[in-house]
Amino acid sequence: MASSGAASAAAPAYRPLQSSMDVEFTQLSDRGQVREGNEDYVGHVLASTPERVRSHGWLFALADGVGGHELGEVASRTAVESILADFREAAAGEPPGALLGRLVQRANTSVIDAGHASGSLGTSMATTLVACALRFDRASVAHVGDSRCYLIRRGQTVLLTRDHTVANDQARLGLLSPDEVAGSPNRHMLSRCLGTELFVNVDVDEHQVFVGDVLLLCSDGLHVSVTASEMASVTGHGGDLAVAARRLVDIANQRDGSDNITLQLIRVRGVERVGIYRGRPYRLP
Repeated sequence: MASSGAASAAAPAYRPLQSSMDVEFTQLSDRGQVREGNEDYVGHVLASTPERVRSHGWLFALADGVGGHELGEVASRTAVESILADFREAAAGEPPGALLGRLVQRANTSVIDAGHASGSLGTSMATTLVACALRFDRASVAHVGDSRCYLIRRGQTVLLTRDHTVANDQARLGLLSPDEVAGSPNRHMLSRCLGTELFVNVDVDEHQVFVGDVLLLCSDGLHVSVTASEMASVTGHGGDLAVAARRLVDIANQRDGSDNITLQLIRVRGVERVGIYRGRPYRLP
């Protein structure tokens, strides 16, 4: 199921069939206080049976159409719908990390093709994309651009992604200090996104998750205004995820609101501990 970026109300928290791995989630996309439209797009694939929980797991994806390019809202929707559709058709048991890298590449091709099909000579479309696949006791995160994924655990927030911006790339090369990055005019200028090149460099990482962990996917309309400590405070204590999502969007709107604000919150309710041998999972005692 995909959700239009124009949505203004939080989806009710979802509670799946009881299984070895169990999650609940909510998502919310808000136009903000300034923009006339919403170029963010968000969607998910739910594991509807215990068999799908073990063979595929869940997928959550969020995209932010790049400002300054034409049809940003089409680019973000195309990217999310592409990765969701391909995930549904993926072979059972394919390692999530490798799968996500492949699906993001295909989403990039879909965005390029959509730009060519738009009918306007020279039309370009671009978008960020962050996706999280959950299976067994692992979260695999793939991203391109500056949409982020955070892990919130026991009151602490850890950023799992690295913004692909010119300023961040300069910092990695030692050309800028962290303080200089915060004030750089290039801090929001993307160095990578979907739709501009035939091949895109995708960052993919895998993280072990535990019961009680919360994963937060968001566009920059949220993370430029809401601090990591506030994310932990609002989403912690096992409270209602839909209420937490609304609160985070309200904070972002009160402080800025100049951009679209979109997020997904996923709480881990149960895991199946596994090990991996030659690419195949096995149950741990």
